[in-house]
Amino acid sequence: MAQTTTLTSALDGFSFTAAHAEPEGERRGGIVVVQEIFGLDQYVLADVARWSALGFEVLAPSLFDRAAPGYAADHEPAAFPIGIGHVQTIGLDKMLSDIQACIDALAARGPVFAVGYCLGGSLVWLAAGKLKGLAAGAAYYGSMIAANAELPLNAPVIVHLGRKDGHIPAEAVKAKLAAAHPEVPVHIYENSGHGFNNDGRPDSDLEDAKLARRRSLDLFAAHGAA
Repeated sequence: MAQTTTLTSALDGFSFTAAHAEPEGERRGGIVVVQEIFGLDQYVLADVARWSALGFEVLAPSLFDRAAPGYAADHEPAAFPIGIGHVQTIGLDKMLSDIQACIDALAARGPVFAVGYCLGGSLVWLAAGKLKGLAAGAAYYGSMIAANAELPLNAPVIVHLGRKDGHIPAEAVKAKLAAAHPEVPVHIYENSGHGFNNDGRPDSDLEDAKLARRRSLDLFAAHGAA
């Protein structure tokens, strides 16, 4: 079960909270789970538990703490502008610095990976190019990935997109990444829309979600996960 811990960003000295879970069984590495626009909601915490059960020590930073400590929202249309407002108020650099603090906190005990969804998918892509100490990352349906397709990467990344995603044109993103980073696997899931890792949501297909998780785990195993 996840506990709450506190870490400090090197960028501005801000202390933020994070959900923390110890690995079950033999430790395979560390994972930073990066939230959607809805904060540390039930689906993020479910993902923390899922990766912990696979043998990873997990940190999930509460990236909106500077604007709304402990923020978590229901997945409803009214929550989107609130979350976007928090992103605009805080800025990407500060959120990336919180992810870096999580990487640094885990790094002494083995390789560190990152997985992120929606906003978090974009941040994992940016982290792979801008942060230090990341062994590999899995970026799910991040809307900022295409605009940053040419970012030089310091760590291998896998990208997951839903065919039915009304927010992100999967084929266009795949084509842009193929041109800029042909080494990056980009998988499109035919039965899924945006947010398909969230089990039970309308856009989620369980088999697609399981396949994406398996592909992410395979990437991590190939880059140091025991």
